[in-house]
Amino acid sequence: MTKAISGFSKLSKTEKITWLTTNFFNNSETATQTLTSYWNTDAKLQQLHDEFIENTITNYYLPLGVAPNFTINDTIYTIPMAIEESSVVAAASKAGKFWQERGGFKTTVLGTTKVGQVHFTYDGDKEDLQQYFDKITPKLNEDVEEITVNMKKRGGGIKNIALRDKTAAVDDYYQLHCTFETLDAMGANFINSCLEQFATTFKEGFEADARFRESGNTLDIIMSILSNYVPDCLVRAEVSCPVDQLTEKDIDGETFAKKFVQAVTIAEEEPYRAVTHNKGIMNGIDAVILATGNDFRAVEAGVHAYAARDGQYRSLTHASIKDGIFTFWMEIPLALGTVGGLTKLHPLVKWSMELLGNPSAKELMQIVAVAGLAQNFAALKSLTTTGIQQGHMKMHLMNILNQMNATPDEKQQTINHFKSNIVTHSAVVTFIDELRS
Repeated sequence: MTKAISGFSKLSKTEKITWLTTNFFNNSETATQTLTSYWNTDAKLQQLHDEFIENTITNYYLPLGVAPNFTINDTIYTIPMAIEESSVVAAASKAGKFWQERGGFKTTVLGTTKVGQVHFTYDGDKEDLQQYFDKITPKLNEDVEEITVNMKKRGGGIKNIALRDKTAAVDDYYQLHCTFETLDAMGANFINSCLEQFATTFKEGFEADARFRESGNTLDIIMSILSNYVPDCLVRAEVSCPVDQLTEKDIDGETFAKKFVQAVTIAEEEPYRAVTHNKGIMNGIDAVILATGNDFRAVEAGVHAYAARDGQYRSLTHASIKDGIFTFWMEIPLALGTVGGLTKLHPLVKWSMELLGNPSAKELMQIVAVAGLAQNFAALKSLTTTGIQQGHMKMHLMNILNQMNATPDEKQQTINHFKSNIVTHSAVVTFIDELRS
């Protein structure tokens, strides 16, 4: 049978699975059982999941954990985190507790402006286009009133529409650069609806303008779309304490602080290090974004663009020692929502939001930023003291044991053994083999 198919989307879920398992798997019965074993027994809940995306065949589970003991602006949070990587939740929890004992995290929302653009080409005189834009701007705002009325009632809406000349980069290329306030909504649908109406009004007005009909100039709309680069939708998170408060049993606070600052400075200047450094930040950020039903791909794209905003990719976090005070901070763009999307549909997203006290979008920005800062602190603390692998491999130990189908007794004996021995994959395999022999 051919492995291409026409009309796949029109098949029932069962028919889709039958076609897949018959054509691509040696044992279709086992392959089918794997998929159906992850279906929810509650048919209504399963239907809800089925309708999130297209061509759904089953559910793909990620662990949902929590990191307690986070004090943010004097409020204590337990933060939900959905992620598959070992040690992330443990590291965040450890950092949360560490800074809870030293005054907690301080956060400030620096801005909430989001961006969308209408991209178009125009082959005429620039001054004529500017004059046309100045004339049509009131009409642009007027024609989206039906879209913006509810957002305006809540205090949001369109902040500004600007004409930008991009012809130095691309021949005849211009854009309407538009800024928005979307409050607790991430705002993608709202922004895109406004932009598409802007494009329609702008094009129709151009075609009706006698000056352009006489000149024979053309204006073509290329596309209208929000941007996930939001450098003015910004939140700052920081921690600080006297250097001597960083002293622990095996760590001298002053030595640790200096080495920590050096590690951050390296990430600020060396892109190869900065990428891994920032990936660690995103371990914490993405996990909370997933748990709260937000778009981690959009956040990732915007954050990494921000990290390269001066032309070189750099660390998102910064650290300093001044007058005996150690400070570690980050400013990061986060366009998040607490209404719309999955926030009111997915049961675990609703659960996570309630765990956080049903935060506003601004509050969620601050919580997410703290998770990223905490994760980065934990990673750098390990890197500059014991090394990253000691803690990571101990957390990874259970994954290795499960891969080897270890029994409960074998697991307990292995955990006890590696409390005082270095964990490596080969060492675990050898120990299990010795147990079994």
